[in-house]
Amino acid sequence: MTRVVSAATALPPHRYDQAEITAAVTGMLGVSGPRRTLLERFHAASGVKTRHLVLPLERYATMDGFREANDTFLAFAVEHGSRAVQDALARAGLRPEDVDVIMTVSVTGLGAPSIEARMASVLGLRADVRRVPIFGLGCVAGAAGIARLHDMLRGDPSGVAVLVAAEACSLTVQRDDHSTANLVASALFGDGVAAVVVVGDERARQHGLAGPRIVTTRSRLYPDTERVMGWDIGGSGFRIVLAASVADVVEEHVGNDVAAMLSDHQLTVPDVDRWVAHPGGPKVLAATARTLGLSGDQLDAAHRSLAEVGNLSSASVLHVLEETLDRPPPPGAVGVLLAMGPGFCSELILLRW
Repeated sequence: MTRVVSAATALPPHRYDQAEITAAVTGMLGVSGPRRTLLERFHAASGVKTRHLVLPLERYATMDGFREANDTFLAFAVEHGSRAVQDALARAGLRPEDVDVIMTVSVTGLGAPSIEARMASVLGLRADVRRVPIFGLGCVAGAAGIARLHDMLRGDPSGVAVLVAAEACSLTVQRDDHSTANLVASALFGDGVAAVVVVGDERARQHGLAGPRIVTTRSRLYPDTERVMGWDIGGSGFRIVLAASVADVVEEHVGNDVAAMLSDHQLTVPDVDRWVAHPGGPKVLAATARTLGLSGDQLDAAHRSLAEVGNLSSASVLHVLEETLDRPPPPGAVGVLLAMGPGFCSELILLRW
């Protein structure tokens, strides 16, 4: 088994109340009449109180196309990704030269060389570090990244792996798009980077590294859901695809998938002490609670994350994980980490402290 031994989040310095962002987005998109009323309603009902943005609010109206947005993303991802990795490693008592594998996930920017290659010299990673850049998993990538590193470390029990999730969602808002999907996205998504350190079982034993063990993982891809969530990518960059059926798909499938994973280990939903859930939005969290039969306070950490920083896409579930690791349950406690994303799909991880 592998262990999740630390997590750290790095947020950009530009922090705004939701009302400030609402006013700025209204002007930037030039919406009026019923569309303005709809935008304001989405922003008010989002569950978001504050968000951190890569750029000052006034800069978004003057952005010069996809190239400038992507260059801004790369600079942000390298700077804040390096900071998050340094913090996560320090919390685990590890150094950059200890890292055997580094995986980067994102869905809001592109680069070749990829993010982790650009971070290598900043961090002082070894020349033989194994790099795994992943694009396109969206909000599910934080959970999927941990699961894939677990797969790798099962064959390297003394290994140290780092996951970096870097997202600058604010750079993807389309100024000429008055669609409901773009208005919802402008209400929910924030910017941030999160890093997680995962180690093999032998490494954890030798160095006394604490944290929950990954008992098992489960990936689920749901048929005929390609247009539920994702991007249409063109000359203006990333144009969001976000169907109204997201919460319905979550409610239809996720509860059964979680129950099946737990059943394989002679567990049921009431046995779970900690739920580390991706804070996709109020409707997604409500659907998650309904399909799992959870009480109102069992997803409090996800609701807090959504209120404090918005939906950070792949980094969001790792932001919730950071709080969970900082406030661990008693030894022997069971946890489930889960996220959903484009595909449409889910990733589930069973944890035990």
